[in-house]
Amino acid sequence: MKKAFVIGWPIGHSKSPLIHGTWIAEHGLDASYEPIAVAPADLPDFIERVRSGEFAGGNVTIPHKEAVMALIDEVDPLAAKIGAVNTLVVSDGRIAGSNTDYLGFLANLDAGAPGWDRELESAIVLGAGGASRAILAGLIDRGIARIDLLNRTSARAEALAAEFGAAVRPGALAEFARQAGTAGLVVNTSSVGMEGTAFEGVDLSLLSGSAVVTDIVYTPLVTPLLAQARDKGLATVDGLGMLLYQAVPGFAAWFGTDPAVTAGLRQKVLAAMGQ
Repeated sequence: MKKAFVIGWPIGHSKSPLIHGTWIAEHGLDASYEPIAVAPADLPDFIERVRSGEFAGGNVTIPHKEAVMALIDEVDPLAAKIGAVNTLVVSDGRIAGSNTDYLGFLANLDAGAPGWDRELESAIVLGAGGASRAILAGLIDRGIARIDLLNRTSARAEALAAEFGAAVRPGALAEFARQAGTAGLVVNTSSVGMEGTAFEGVDLSLLSGSAVVTDIVYTPLVTPLLAQARDKGLATVDGLGMLLYQAVPGFAAWFGTDPAVTAGLRQKVLAAMGQ
């Protein structure tokens, strides 16, 4: 039996076991995927357990995404740029780490708004925290020439933009109005939208009618930002798909089977979330 895992501290909230368990059952695999609570102090010992060959690999979630990078044998260059690893693959006693969040982000947009990047020259990314790194990497990978990275404190946006190069232009949230007219995509990477919170001063009516708005927050599924976008008649893509699609590369690497993100899987996860 091939075994995989997701580790975190705590880990009970993770929907990854439901996602991977569904795929294992669909494909009739002799495999398992289990959630394992690993305290930060125990992470080195667990990684040695992984290196021993007990698992084909697994996922890494908060708070281990950064710390695990120093404990494994190989870190994908893009994961190093993002500064976090969420997927581990074991081969011949060596552990390789990658970050599939940017792939999940791009695949979700491709599925929810086909052609979103066609002739897209400018995008706005809201939030300059850790989650924004994968989004910036994905947009740069698609060749977006200008990305306005807007954050409540512009200094944080400036520091992050300096790591990603000239395509990323830092600024304060107050600059949204000035940049909105030319932006074909708006992405929220911050926690704004959870528990009823909403942006102040982000007026989506300033966007062109062809713009796409997406939010990586998926609890609630329709955040205040997405609700505002829908009210303006704009195309929207919710954040749940990013969670689903980021799981695909790891499953394929561990079990040798390419899984599909289906409406049934989406509904199963939504039901587990009480939505």
